[in-house]
Amino acid sequence: MKILIDIGHPAHVHYFKNMVKTLELKGYSFYFTLRERDSTVALMDKYGFSYTKRGKGGKNILTKLLAMPLMDLKVLQAARKFKPAMFLSFASPYAAQVSWLLGKPHITFDDTEHAVFAHKLYRPFSSVVLSPMSYFKPIEKKQLLFDSFMELCYLHPKYFSPDTAIFSKLGLNNNEKYCILRFVSWDANHDVGQKGLDFNSKIQLVKDLSKYCKVFISSESKLPKELEQYRFCLHPSLLHHALSFASLYIGEGATMASEAAMLGTPSIYVNSLDAGYIQEQIRYGLLFMFKSSNGVIDKALEIINDPNSADSFSNRKTLMLSQKIDPTAFMVWFIENYPNSETIMRENPDYQYRFK
Repeated sequence: MKILIDIGHPAHVHYFKNMVKTLELKGYSFYFTLRERDSTVALMDKYGFSYTKRGKGGKNILTKLLAMPLMDLKVLQAARKFKPAMFLSFASPYAAQVSWLLGKPHITFDDTEHAVFAHKLYRPFSSVVLSPMSYFKPIEKKQLLFDSFMELCYLHPKYFSPDTAIFSKLGLNNNEKYCILRFVSWDANHDVGQKGLDFNSKIQLVKDLSKYCKVFISSESKLPKELEQYRFCLHPSLLHHALSFASLYIGEGATMASEAAMLGTPSIYVNSLDAGYIQEQIRYGLLFMFKSSNGVIDKALEIINDPNSADSFSNRKTLMLSQKIDPTAFMVWFIENYPNSETIMRENPDYQYRFK
């Protein structure tokens, strides 16, 4: 069976990579189309996946709409050549629209309640939408819920083992304390009108944290000259190893905040946008959320100076993992058995707990 997957964000590569490896061993074939970003391309090359770039797309709602016909055309051209029986994505309007044109099913994942613009562009053309149980908006007819987090597709202990070699690659001594900061570019369609850390707070945060630990910054855009020396310069595939051993994560990106939480790394998310999975991770005590810079530095210094922080967050992670399913195993089953799997989940949602 041939499946085409559209990738819009580097995290999407991670969402599907273990599923792809599992199904390839069973005779499935995959091809990818992707939004052109350096980090996404680097990951695709790292894992040896075959792909077509569909361009960089727009940076706001208007330019995204204007670019959509060309994006659809590039996905359509790739599909006509590859001839997939199914399309798969994380909330991709391009995969959804092209699958509809070709009369093929589109299975999509979505954990982002506030991406209303994207919902209007992909949901009418999709076959089924799979969302985490934490999803807090009213559930639509096409939606099914699974009891896990998207980030566990690749950070579940079955698939990810952190490598202590990351310390030397970062130029650190083993067990040397460090933290990771993440600044986003604010060009996603759901970022319009939103905010995170202000400029002065970024500078002060780095200055204060540097007194207690080494600081590394992952940034989607150019850093101010005062902060460029802190840039995380290793290959994107090493970032999760770095997150795993970090004493603290602080950032504007929800995905990386959730990744840190899955690894048991204290996580501070700074963004005016909320999400159901963020709220669930707050309830587990794995993540703290701030809608502006106010209070962030105080919380960061409190965590970095707490000698019991690592053990406390590790215990919280263990509890969380004991209660969640393995989303990759669930994904493999759902795709292999579709459309019967959809019927089973609608009639007996607890069937998913076979994949713990």
